[in-house]
Amino acid sequence: MELGAQISYYKAWRGRKHAHTLIRGSPEQSLHVLPSYFHMLEKLNPGTVTRIEVDGESRFKYLFLAFGVAIRGFRYMRKVVGIDGTFLKGQYRGVLLVATAQDGNGQCYPLAWGIVDFENKDAWTWFLTQLKEIIGDTDELALISDRAPSIKKAISIVFEKAHHGACAWHVAQNIKNKFKCADIMGSYWSTVNAYRCEDFAGYMIEISNRYPRVAEYLENEVGFEKWSRCHYPGLRYNITTTNMVESLNSMLVNARDFPYVALLDVIQEKMSKWWNDRRILRPRFAQSNGRHTSQLNPITYHVKGAHHAQVSVYSLVSPYYTKEYYVLAYGETIYPVGSQSQWDVPNEVVARIVLPREVKKKKRGRPKTSRFPSVGEFRMRKNRCGKCGAYGHYKKKCNSQTGSTEGNPPTNVPV
Repeated sequence: MELGAQISYYKAWRGRKHAHTLIRGSPEQSLHVLPSYFHMLEKLNPGTVTRIEVDGESRFKYLFLAFGVAIRGFRYMRKVVGIDGTFLKGQYRGVLLVATAQDGNGQCYPLAWGIVDFENKDAWTWFLTQLKEIIGDTDELALISDRAPSIKKAISIVFEKAHHGACAWHVAQNIKNKFKCADIMGSYWSTVNAYRCEDFAGYMIEISNRYPRVAEYLENEVGFEKWSRCHYPGLRYNITTTNMVESLNSMLVNARDFPYVALLDVIQEKMSKWWNDRRILRPRFAQSNGRHTSQLNPITYHVKGAHHAQVSVYSLVSPYYTKEYYVLAYGETIYPVGSQSQWDVPNEVVARIVLPREVKKKKRGRPKTSRFPSVGEFRMRKNRCGKCGAYGHYKKKCNSQTGSTEGNPPTNVPV
């Protein structure tokens, strides 16, 4: 009406969809140029690894992308990798899989990206097999994820030496949902972060005295070695959750309905910006030996002992927290592929056929855009007052005398 035209909602939606297609291309066009796009990424970014998997009818199943810059830089990262998946919202749906490390400054360091048709054991096994080729499989490697059975099974198939740990946040959510004991969370997080087994045992006694079933669940069903820092068989440092992966998923929340190539363009652009910014805007490092001071050993008496023995405290810091490693990790640039009209692609790559996968007929109405909770998650319900109709409290605690919502606005409650 503001422009002097009155159109139906459906016509406005079709116009918006057509505009997006003109800018980003259609999903079918995106799959058609995917082999050429990957060829150009590999050409402009040496060492980049790409994979495309199709079925017997040349229909898309999986893709994998790892930039050579990130592969080479992983040697300067702590060997802790978070993995997770999030659903896509485009016409052909699919699931975006992510594997990321964390640098010494606590920032996400994306290693690999994948798109699969469904999040199941076969898809995770394929993705982790590609990941293993670029990061290896050693006793030093730690893989952190939620407790999804498909991820757990795939890790046991692909990685023989690496250690698998559970995301402590997902375990906490499961405790609150299963045992209704949110007041125990303080003690739980103390056990998660306990550096010494003696401290861990003390916190577990406190949990056992108050909620024996919770203590039994943590010990027998989950296992101390999966979520506890001091009982973990490998090295997971202070990385106890998959927050670094969730941050990447949140970054792409608006791009998850893009065609695949447009989505990968967003990923490339964001990673390129991060590498450039971090190479220029370096974190604050101590002047002595270029060591980062925020990640010193948490046991204070070690530092006091070092001073008494006239040993530099910086010698106690892992090289992963040094300025030298940080500079080397971000020393290269990730390059975009540029305009498609300027691509130089061999004919055999152009001729490769990748068709969209078959999808079930869509249901009527607006498509679902909110994700399903993973294992260990739950959704909080909105508390609505039966007297005034506002959210955030019950009828018994309502302060309204008239039954209206004036002066008692709804409270934003997370769902």
